[in-house]
Amino acid sequence: MEAETSIKDMHDLHGKVALITGGARHLGLDAANILAEAGCDLVITSRKLENAQKSAAELREKHGCDVLPLALDVCEFGMVAQVISKANDWKGHLDILVNNAGGSIGNGPAHLFERDPNDMVDLIMTNLVGSLYCCREAGRIMAEQKSGKIVNIASMAGMIGRDRRMYERNNLKGQPVDYAAAKAGVIGMTTDLAGLLSPLGVNVNAISPGGFESNEMPAGFVKDYTDRTPLGRMGTYGKDLKGAILFLASPASDYITGHNLVVDGGFTIWH
Repeated sequence: MEAETSIKDMHDLHGKVALITGGARHLGLDAANILAEAGCDLVITSRKLENAQKSAAELREKHGCDVLPLALDVCEFGMVAQVISKANDWKGHLDILVNNAGGSIGNGPAHLFERDPNDMVDLIMTNLVGSLYCCREAGRIMAEQKSGKIVNIASMAGMIGRDRRMYERNNLKGQPVDYAAAKAGVIGMTTDLAGLLSPLGVNVNAISPGGFESNEMPAGFVKDYTDRTPLGRMGTYGKDLKGAILFLASPASDYITGHNLVVDGGFTIWH
């Protein structure tokens, strides 16, 4: 009979290297902070190198970890391959991928009938195809080393239809249908990729966040959203995604693969 594993050991990531796309801000930076606190060295990317460099300096100062900042546009396959190769060469291994880069609905209208087709394609490229590119290159490395954790950031938008009236009465553009399509694709990709890579020693899971409150949101929207959430609030940056990220990236989740962990305060259970 194997010895029991301690709570500390289940969440210990010392000696591991994690690559976090879009790791310079918001939920990506939350992921970087919690993984660094657990002992990881980090590779963080942003479309603008200076943003990655600024956040890297803050992470080094706060956690004492090594951080490699790199510029990355996940829509450019050649750039993805180059960045992931650099991440692997940096310490000689790549243990965790947090596929976080995404978002952005464009500057035009969000409604399907008014939406610019170019914005639709750009969004799907960023949120789905870019994630697939990263899974392809990181998954290849992890399969060769017979170990690794891939955590894809999806969204509850890929699981449910949204009531656009909540956005309209608060003068917000709302979420375009193509965003839901992309995030549903991430969830499906996660399931099938787990089927492919898990026999090779690689765990693949997804996290579907709900809405996270920001200063730019109208108070009316926050109230409407809160009223439709069982836990009575929106998600909080710096707090609510960290536990899920650490769990799926650490030994605590070694027997979990192909799972979509919903972090939404219960929003989806009332719809």
